[in-house]
Amino acid sequence: MGQNRGMKAYLGLYTARIETKAQSLKEKRALIRPTLERLKARFPVSVARLHGLDAWHYEVVGISLLGNDPAWVEETLRAAARFLEENGPFRVALGAFYLEAYDLDGLV
Repeated sequence: MGQNRGMKAYLGLYTARIETKAQSLKEKRALIRPTLERLKARFPVSVARLHGLDAWHYEVVGISLLGNDPAWVEETLRAAARFLEENGPFRVALGAFYLEAYDLDGLV
């Protein structure tokens, strides 16, 4: 047990406000969903639609990743964010990164 002291899990989160020129919710979903599906297929991340679900012109999405290496978590999350910004038929207007460390001392 002593050799595992200081073990941590790192949770990375990227949130983005995506803006579209969609004229309906159906059109907005058709613009955003394929890019989010490709993102999930390419990177080991989870994706959630967080806000603006009833708005035609924008949506806030969250991309998260959990791991034991903070550099890998941040690098992978930043690569996923770049993919989102470069591969969607929309504009990423705002984005924010968060990285939190969680102690695993009571578990290992």
